[in-house]
Amino acid sequence: MRKILFGLLVLGVAAALIVGELHTKSTEQTPLEKLSRQYARRAGPSVDHTKFAQLQARFKKPQEVTSACIACHNGRDEEVMRSSHWNWERTEYIPGQGIRSVGKKNLVNNFCIGVTGNEPSCNRCHAGYGYAEASFDFTNPLNVDCLSCHDNSGEYTKAAGGAGMPDPSVDLARVAQRVGKPQRLNCGTCHFLGGGGNNVKHGDLETALLDSPKTVDVHMGTDGLDMECVDCHTASKHQMLGKMYSVSSMNRNRVECETCHSTLPHADGVLNSHTLKVACQTCHIPVYAKVNPTKLTWDWSTAGRLQDGKPIEEKGPHGEDTYLSIKGSFTWGTNVKPEYIWFNGTASHYLIGDRIDPSRPVKINTLHGSYDDPDAKIYPVKIHRGKQIYDAEYRYLIQPKLVSTVPGDGGYWTEFDWPKANEEGMRLVGLPYSGKYGFVETEMTWPVNHMVSPTSQTVGCNECHTRKNGRLAAVGGFYLPGRDRNGPVDAAGVGLLAATLAGVCLHGAGRAVAARRKRRAMLDARPEPAPGAALDAQPEAAADAASETEGTERS
Repeated sequence: MRKILFGLLVLGVAAALIVGELHTKSTEQTPLEKLSRQYARRAGPSVDHTKFAQLQARFKKPQEVTSACIACHNGRDEEVMRSSHWNWERTEYIPGQGIRSVGKKNLVNNFCIGVTGNEPSCNRCHAGYGYAEASFDFTNPLNVDCLSCHDNSGEYTKAAGGAGMPDPSVDLARVAQRVGKPQRLNCGTCHFLGGGGNNVKHGDLETALLDSPKTVDVHMGTDGLDMECVDCHTASKHQMLGKMYSVSSMNRNRVECETCHSTLPHADGVLNSHTLKVACQTCHIPVYAKVNPTKLTWDWSTAGRLQDGKPIEEKGPHGEDTYLSIKGSFTWGTNVKPEYIWFNGTASHYLIGDRIDPSRPVKINTLHGSYDDPDAKIYPVKIHRGKQIYDAEYRYLIQPKLVSTVPGDGGYWTEFDWPKANEEGMRLVGLPYSGKYGFVETEMTWPVNHMVSPTSQTVGCNECHTRKNGRLAAVGGFYLPGRDRNGPVDAAGVGLLAATLAGVCLHGAGRAVAARRKRRAMLDARPEPAPGAALDAQPEAAADAASETEGTERS
């Protein structure tokens, strides 16, 4: 009886341990669940700014708001003035070009081309007040615009063509009393609308992200994690983590998926092996421009067409501009499949005055990398293709003056005079203009990092590992199973398969022969028949039959 009770006790303890283990596993959070719980907690402003007397004043100009801010937040203005959001340049090493100061101040693009001479319009997105010309005072802390990043009222906006000054309709006191941690609208006002409109430049950053489901972006979807930009692009002393690949050259201070998801994010080891050479974005962003279209081409050579002496505009099916007299012709796309390149995080840039070869597309920026580069991975990119103006004699790109501040100053968007706009623009950047111009094809590459899809919508294996028209058809330098053919490799593979099949067949035949021999040996080992039994050894079947006959006769 004691043995029975002891056995039941042991079984009970074992059952309790098993149930406890199963409960622990069922309640243990996965890494994604931990992230979801982390970002579900939202911290509000630490203080109520409506109660500060200095913010209840009647502000006549925005610099007075900044003065009130830094009276309490002392030293923050100095931090901002050391940031690229303020200086619009940083010191970078560019391969083949050395250590240079690069940024929006002195780089060109193939959208609105460049800042110099066009400050009133371009600098609407500057984190300061009144950057209307190159002589802007970058050392004056009162020119820092605190509200552009910290407004939580949703009411703050800058004036069109106002060089960063607030729109006159803004109630500065009301906005100043409703400040806090930067929200999506603060960042998106510039980063969603760069290049002259919504989703023009990036393709994966647009106003839909202000309020979209997780099918558009699993991180920012309001029915999912509902993350803010600064959850990934964190800041230390106003230095933001992350840099735009279009204006940065060195592989540092990048935002990486692995920061949260680790380098082995999958339960499947085969998928984890891909992360060595394939960026997370490559599989998890199958398309971009999911909601609103993005600009794919821009042809400046068609600009200037007028009707009855007035500029015209033409629209596409989604209300997008397909032609503007001031800018030329455009093509757009939605749900666009990215192009793919090798990228190691470093880049080169076209610098104003660099010589070009007009017979081939000019690369505004070049993202470096190859299969043999240990730091390089396959990344998805948007390549924006343009056709823009260049000096036919000096053979460098022209940065024309586009915006007019006074009549007759050469601004192309008002006068539609290329020679005059070219001459004035190049004078402002300090380069000669020959008087001869043409248009050359250009390419600018933008890595796609946002609009991450849910797991169920990621890129399928056969979209890359396929013989024709695969996503990675243009990515070279390596052997991709299912896509590539290599005589020795393919022959070796066929040989291994044939050897495996032959081995299986030989093994099966060997087992059959062995089994037959074993059976015969067992028969041979049977004892000799007793006296009176059949004299000759019979096969097993005959012996059984004889035995059965003998039994019948006896009955």
